[in-house]
Amino acid sequence: MHENPLRLKSIHHVGFLVGNAKQAAHYYRHTFGFSQVAYAGLETGHRDAASYVLEQGKIRLVLVTPLSPDGADAAHVQRHGDGVRDIAFHVEDADRAFEEAVRRGAAAAVEPHETRDEHGAVRHAAIHAYGDTLHSFISYVDYEGPFLPGFRPQDVAVPCAGLLRVDHIVGNVELGKMNEWAEWYSRVLGFKRYISFDDKDISTDYSALMSIVMSDDAYAIKFPINEPAAGKRKSQIDEYLDYYGGPGVQHIALLSEDITATVGRLRERGVEFLRVPDAYYDVLPSRVGEIDEAVDTVRQLGILVDRDEDGYLLQLFTRPVEDRPTLFFEIIQRKGSRGFGKGNFKALFEAIEQEQALRGNL
Repeated sequence: MHENPLRLKSIHHVGFLVGNAKQAAHYYRHTFGFSQVAYAGLETGHRDAASYVLEQGKIRLVLVTPLSPDGADAAHVQRHGDGVRDIAFHVEDADRAFEEAVRRGAAAAVEPHETRDEHGAVRHAAIHAYGDTLHSFISYVDYEGPFLPGFRPQDVAVPCAGLLRVDHIVGNVELGKMNEWAEWYSRVLGFKRYISFDDKDISTDYSALMSIVMSDDAYAIKFPINEPAAGKRKSQIDEYLDYYGGPGVQHIALLSEDITATVGRLRERGVEFLRVPDAYYDVLPSRVGEIDEAVDTVRQLGILVDRDEDGYLLQLFTRPVEDRPTLFFEIIQRKGSRGFGKGNFKALFEAIEQEQALRGNL
């Protein structure tokens, strides 16, 4: 029997706080292929923020901009820039999930309450996670509207890019805090340690990091947690912590059913990806064996491949999607593998370090 003390069902949405949600929504529509399905703002009676709901497959992003220079949300944008504020869960009972999480040691952020409109009601509560990140709990009473009460439906559809759902969400925390937060996810959410990597696995000549992947028992929700490790230069985690102003979500991995088609569409739309040295592909067949995809196509698109005992995966990482070198996205397709591309770490980190060097931050 799976242990699921908070009765988590899925990731309900990933909530961003951004400086200009209207422009950010345009970016995610026209580059990543998200359709805009709901809106809340001044026109709907929301006086404090404008919110745009974007969907593709089972992925739901909510982009929120505070409309006043005062308050916690405005301070969040000022400190962190655009970034993830809330990884929200759909749960059986938001009140029960909140009470159980607090009983297990979580700090309360939003007390359970009901929101309602003509489409019905939902219950909502939230707890604090690493940095200024929240985990909301959302349960439906009788709601049948477009997103949540207070939102009006929109139909701004664009051709999708073939993205299906969130595969995992990676958090960066300070040196010495990784095990503390791994224990927190175990104690509070009932997650298990799925896999871990140390600086022998994830290192180059200049920088290193350590990572623990926490997962629910069904492997539907996976949260790797990174911390920096000692190296000759500043690691990518240190750079993130400096520019984000503390711990936060480093990247969101989005699952594709056909990564070559997805990456082709994203490149055509202007998404910028990291590029590993071409020599990576010269040894790819001997390293991973036979794959279904044409190696020339994989090389042309810059896709990385790794194999483990369960199969193989294909993955590719964007450059940061804001001016600050903080949040980025991963596109991933799994062909049996349940890993995270350990065999790609060295090539990937060297590509990241090339970008850091250009920014003067290595």
